Amino acid sequence: MEVQRWTASSLGELMDKVTSNSIGAEDWFDRINSLHSTTQNYPPYNVAQVSNVETRLEIALAGFKKSEVFVYTEYGKLFVEGQKEDKETNVKYTHKGMAQRSFTRSWTITEDWKVTDVTFEDGLLSVTLNKHVPEHHARKDFL
Repeated sequence: MEVQRWTASSLGELMDKVTSNSIGAEDWFDRINSLHSTTQNYPPYNVAQVSNVETRLEIALAGFKKSEVFVYTEYGKLFVEGQKEDKETNVKYTHKGMAQRSFTRSWTITEDWKVTDVTFEDGLLSVTLNKHVPEHHARKDFL
């Protein structure tokens, strides 16, 4: 069975299919509708789908110490914060291409994805998320 890929031009068709084939999806649509959009692109990150049950978020945090990075989940969101202290220096840069400012980034995660590992090594923060199939979603044979 081939999986159909959806594009922006087929969004109406997708929404018709979702609404006609789902019950109780209103909460999900409310969450999507309440997402805050951001134009922030700092710090740079990758989202790698390792398998169908594992995803890894990789965030480049050059110049940050482990004690300056905070990762937590709250209300269905994954938050990553970096807190840099402003250091008064007499150094005058002719070019400053490495941003090292404080930031907060968040990603919405659904109830079936859980953070299972967080590592920070050599300026790269890796957050591993695994998909958990709740018992009420698992297959149950009755006959």
